[in-house]
Amino acid sequence: MYDNIIYEHIIYDVRDPVATITLNRPESLNAWTMRMAAEVRHAVAAAEADRRVVGIVITGAGRGFCAGADLNLLAGIRDGSANLRSDVEGLETATAEPLPPDFDGECTYLLATKKPVVAAINGAVAGIAVPLILCCDIRFMAEDAPLLTAFSQRGLVAEWGVAWLLPRLVGTGRALDLLFSSRRVSGTECAAMGLVNAALPAEDVLPHAIRYVEELAEKCAPASLAIMKRQVYEQLSASLGPSEKEAHKLMRESFAGAAFKEGLAAFLEKRSPRFERIGSPE
Repeated sequence: MYDNIIYEHIIYDVRDPVATITLNRPESLNAWTMRMAAEVRHAVAAAEADRRVVGIVITGAGRGFCAGADLNLLAGIRDGSANLRSDVEGLETATAEPLPPDFDGECTYLLATKKPVVAAINGAVAGIAVPLILCCDIRFMAEDAPLLTAFSQRGLVAEWGVAWLLPRLVGTGRALDLLFSSRRVSGTECAAMGLVNAALPAEDVLPHAIRYVEELAEKCAPASLAIMKRQVYEQLSASLGPSEKEAHKLMRESFAGAAFKEGLAAFLEKRSPRFERIGSPE
């Protein structure tokens, strides 16, 4: 299912332990298309199934990350001529079991991906690219890159789960400011308000994201990362009591797991851990 696929709007590259997905329409600042959406989802699924991959990095080609939806797509939606699924044949993905409804959206499937997803925001990010980066687990952004939600300036609404995602990162006041005004904010300001994890010189963003995943692969158990990611997202809307009880159950299960045995052995033997990867061999 994931072999011999020719991507048209992205570049997919695996260099153990990192899978890099590059949005690749630089002539349009990587404007989002339905083809691109399907290719990104397909590549994420391929990375999740690949044992070589510990983490996934999403970035953009050229000077932009993603300038939002392609204007031709928006025009087609407006006049009813857009065939939103016309060019995605062969890019279907499958999971062992259906995704929970909360995580089966245009971008929210990233929250259910078992491996860490890191956004390396190298340049401008707008429109649908905002929910895309918000659904990544970690975000590194160029200091001078502009971000704007853009929806209010197009007569649109807070799309693709932004109204749920954004306030949980920056609070309601800041979220409504960004949504109401669609004002441009820099990577530096995004870092100050907690929207991204760090703002860096543009040339350092992608290397920093790759090093982040490499350090996870060197030091951390992929099984632990997958379970903790699920805990965080599933429990965002849960109350404390059930969340604590679930954590206690998972902790007991972890004591019998291979990751705990290897982590403890590595600590006692004063060596680097050799944790089992998630996925199938190449």
